Amino acid sequence: MKKILVSACLLGYKCRYDGKDNLSPRILKLKEDYILIPICPEQMGELSTPRDKSERKGDKVISEYGKDVTSNFIKGAQRALEIAQKEQIDFCILKENSPSCGVHFIHDGNFKGNKIKGKGVTSEYLEKHHFKIYNELEEIKN
Repeated sequence: MKKILVSACLLGYKCRYDGKDNLSPRILKLKEDYILIPICPEQMGELSTPRDKSERKGDKVISEYGKDVTSNFIKGAQRALEIAQKEQIDFCILKENSPSCGVHFIHDGNFKGNKIKGKGVTSEYLEKHHFKIYNELEEIKN
C-alpha cells in the first residue's frame, strides 16, 4: 500500500497555530487506500500549540510579534524529511497557504491575509529532495 506524508491538521489534529484543525474529509477518506503518516512541522520544530501566528518573509519566518522563528521551521522541515525518507513515502499532501506546508501559495508576511506565490519551508525542503507534493485540493496522480 502506498504511503502519504500528510499535514496533520488535514486529518483533524488540532495543531494549527490557533489550536484548531483544517479537517478535510476528502483527505481523511484516503486512509481507505493509502497509509497516511501525519506530520506537523511546527510542532516537530518545537513550537507550541497554540502559538503566535507566523508568516514567511523571504527566507525568514517571523511571528506576528516580530520574533524570528525560522530555526524552528527549518528544524520541523528536517524532521519531516527524515520521516519521509525513513517511511519511504510515495508522495505528500500538505496544507496550502501555511508558512511550513504551503505548496503553491503562502501569506505575504504582512499579516493582512494577502497571499503570494511561494512555498512553505517544509514543502520547499521536501521538494528539493525530490518528493512529489500536492495540496489538499489538488487531484492526486499516483
